[in-house]
Amino acid sequence: MILKMIPVESANGHYTNCYIVQDEKTKETMVIDPGGEASKITELLDILQAKVKYIYLTHCHGDHIGAVNEIKQAKGGKVLIYTEEAKNINNPNVNLGPYMNIKVEPIEIDARVNDGDLLHIGEIQLKVIHTPGHTVGGTSLYCEQEKMLFSGDTLFKGTWGRTDLPTSSFEEIINSISNKLLILPDSTIVYSGHGEVTTIREEEPIYYNLQPREE
Repeated sequence: MILKMIPVESANGHYTNCYIVQDEKTKETMVIDPGGEASKITELLDILQAKVKYIYLTHCHGDHIGAVNEIKQAKGGKVLIYTEEAKNINNPNVNLGPYMNIKVEPIEIDARVNDGDLLHIGEIQLKVIHTPGHTVGGTSLYCEQEKMLFSGDTLFKGTWGRTDLPTSSFEEIINSISNKLLILPDSTIVYSGHGEVTTIREEEPIYYNLQPREE
């Protein structure tokens, strides 16, 4: 597997982690959460000689979807998002484009995923885990082979995602993390939508007392 993390500027100096996952043999590639700076992403895809199969969106917020159309136009690939989240992706009151000062063009979803679905990039298998809380249809992607998790804005290093936004819920995000993510192997590496990489083991203590970690 080839994995690249690209912090892309999405709005007002804020950065979102876009990920490129590639099978080395076939060059089949998934782009996760292209939130902005399409040229930076496509340049790396060109270097990797990527055959883009999927553009995967962990949730519908503008800072995670801002470069979707440009990436698809340039490199192809099917746009995937959770079934319930697809209903909100073009709703500015939910995707928060105006709130973030991001111009989000209408996005056409090619396929809707559901909890437990398996996606294949060459020989790499990723499992969809529905992790509502930050948004009602937020998801994470888990690769058992490589012991890695792409958690979107559900689980961050030291804390959890915001729950004061449309369709969000504190109870649901804590349930998602405690009952769906923390049950993964302790050594699982967590690649979040913003900030630094962490591990399941490192994050577990936070959820005993529901207190974010102060660095």
